[in-house]
Amino acid sequence: MPIYTKKGDKGQTDLFDSKCLNKIRVQKDDIRLQIIGSIDELNSCLGIISSLLKDQKEILFIEKIQKDLFLINSLVAGIKNIKFSKNKVKYLEEKIDFLEKKLPKLTNFVLPGGTEVSCFYHLARSITRRVERNIVSFSKENEFNLNVLVFINRLSDLFFILSRWSNYSEGIKETVWKK
Repeated sequence: MPIYTKKGDKGQTDLFDSKCLNKIRVQKDDIRLQIIGSIDELNSCLGIISSLLKDQKEILFIEKIQKDLFLINSLVAGIKNIKFSKNKVKYLEEKIDFLEKKLPKLTNFVLPGGTEVSCFYHLARSITRRVERNIVSFSKENEFNLNVLVFINRLSDLFFILSRWSNYSEGIKETVWKK
């Protein structure tokens, strides 16, 4: 099968009607496609992070997040028979709590930077915030799983903590922002 189908050449693509699960054509600037595209961008960023990590447990943890992002994209695309539970939020919170206890207390904003991995985690954090804003816009007019929104919110928090952890574990001092 060729990589190009020419079906999207006029600015449309397929999604699913969430009520009857039939394929529907939508414009490529539809808010759902903005969410899907931003999550795809985030997933690509996580692929870069994963390629830079050395610890197999951390790589598997990132892969778990990537798989959950694919689930979220399926939900956004209109697939209804997918469950997204609070447990997915819990594993993020457990990781945040574990790492945050080991990090120096933060009293100011820090500038993104430090190790290469830290920089990519900051990029992932900012992409995740865009995903969150788009989901909030979408959910104003559409029914959407609240667990997904909470997951995305925690995910950006996690990426911030992981960026700090990357610098801390490499002995890189964070640059504190001061007016």
